[in-house]
Amino acid sequence: QVQLVESGGGLVQAGGSLRLSCAASGRTFSSYAMGWFRQVPGKEREFVSAISRSGTNTNYADSVKDRFTISRDNAKNTVYLQMNSLKPEDTAIYYCAALFIAQAMGVVRESASYDYWGQGTQVTVSS
Repeated sequence: QVQLVESGGGLVQAGGSLRLSCAASGRTFSSYAMGWFRQVPGKEREFVSAISRSGTNTNYADSVKDRFTISRDNAKNTVYLQMNSLKPEDTAIYYCAALFIAQAMGVVRESASYDYWGQGTQVTVSS
């Protein structure tokens, strides 16, 4: 069982930055690929970014590429999402998710594949 707790959300002006953190419980964090997703009320949850168990491989949605950076610190059981040049359309609840995966280099974009989810953190970008 893995518990995920997101933090770092808030209100920011367009063009600003935020860094989200997701702290995981347990001693096998390095066995999980991690992902960030976001959801706006009334819309489907969408993929934002994913990172492999080792941190070597990453993947991004086109809408955030070159603005967001995902990283992880396996010693601290934490995954991060650095968000720069934020836009009003980035406003959403952001969720982190964990997937138990054998492949050290695997990244997964599909939300249905993930095993565990955090409770979410609100990000609001004002224009």
